[in-house]
Amino acid sequence: MPATSIHSASHSHVFLGDGYRRNERRVWLVIALTVSMMVIEIVAGTIYGSMALVADGLHMSTHAAAMLITVGAYVFARKHARNPRFTFGTGKLGDLAAFASAVILALVALLIAYESMLRLASPVPISFGQAISVAFVGLAVNLASAWLLKDDNHHHHHQGHDQGDHGHAEHHDHAVALAGGRDNNLGAAYLHVLADALTSVLAIAALGLGSFYGWIWLDPAMGIVGALVIARWSWGLVRDAGAVLLDYVPEGEDLPDEIREAIEADGDRITDLHVWQVGPGHHAAIVSIATARPRPLETYRAKLAHIHDLSHLSVEVERLGSVGATAAMSAGSR
Repeated sequence: MPATSIHSASHSHVFLGDGYRRNERRVWLVIALTVSMMVIEIVAGTIYGSMALVADGLHMSTHAAAMLITVGAYVFARKHARNPRFTFGTGKLGDLAAFASAVILALVALLIAYESMLRLASPVPISFGQAISVAFVGLAVNLASAWLLKDDNHHHHHQGHDQGDHGHAEHHDHAVALAGGRDNNLGAAYLHVLADALTSVLAIAALGLGSFYGWIWLDPAMGIVGALVIARWSWGLVRDAGAVLLDYVPEGEDLPDEIREAIEADGDRITDLHVWQVGPGHHAAIVSIATARPRPLETYRAKLAHIHDLSHLSVEVERLGSVGATAAMSAGSR
C-alpha cells in the first residue's frame, strides 16, 4: 500500500518548564547575596586567620560564577525558545548548564581540600570569636538562598486542538506541562548554595570546638570533610544532568511502559519506541506501530492523551504484511 503522509502544521517547541522567569529572578537575587557574602568571608577569614572562612569565601566565588552560568542558560533558552534551528526547543539547555555547574562544584571541592591540607601542614593562629560571628552570618545567607531556590512545584496543565485540511489529517497538540519535572539547572544552583551552607556549618563546628579545646587542626580538617561531601553532590549532579543530555531513560521512569500499555491494549504492537526528555516536565516520543487493522491516527493520539508529560509525539503506523508505512502522525508540542 502506498505511504500516506500525515503532517502537522507549525507548532510550538517551547519546553522550558514551569516558573522559568520566576526561577531566573530568584537566581539573580541569590547571585547578589552570594557575591556580597563572598567578599565579607574572604576578608574576614584573612584578617582572623580562619581557613574555614577563607575556603567558604573562595568557593562562594566559584558558586557565584556557576550561578551566572545558571542564569545565563535561563536567559539564552528563553530568548531562543522559538528559534526553529533548535529542532526540539531549548528546554535541555538547563541540563547542559547544570552539567557545567557540576564540574565547577567538583573543582571547588578539590580547591577546598587542597587549601585545607596546606593549612594542616602549616597551622596559623585563629581569632575564633570574630570568625564564628562571620560564619553564622554566612550560614544565614546560605539558608536564605537555599529557600529562594527550593523548587516546590508539582502540578500540570495542558490544552490541545486539532486541524484537518484538504483530505490530510493534520494534528498538532499544544500543551504546557507546568512543573512536574525536575529543573536540573535550578537544582545545580540549589546544590551550590547548599554546599555553601554545609561549609558554614562545618566552619562553625570547627571554630567552636577549636575555641574550647585549642584544636586548631580541626578547622582545616572540617574543610576536607566538606570537600568530600561536595564532591559526592557534584557526582550526583553530573549523573542526573548527563543522563538527560544523553537521552537516558531513568530506571524509575515509567513513561515508556505507559505508552506501550496504552497502544498495545487492543492488540496493536509497538515495533520501535524512543522516549526522551526535551525540557523540565516535557518528554518527546517516537512510536512505530505494526497492526493488522490500522485505525485513524486520532485514535492513537487519544490513547496517549492522558500522559501529561508527553509534550511532543510522532507516530508511524504500518499494516502487517505490507511494505512501508501506511500512515504517519506527528503531534507537536503539548
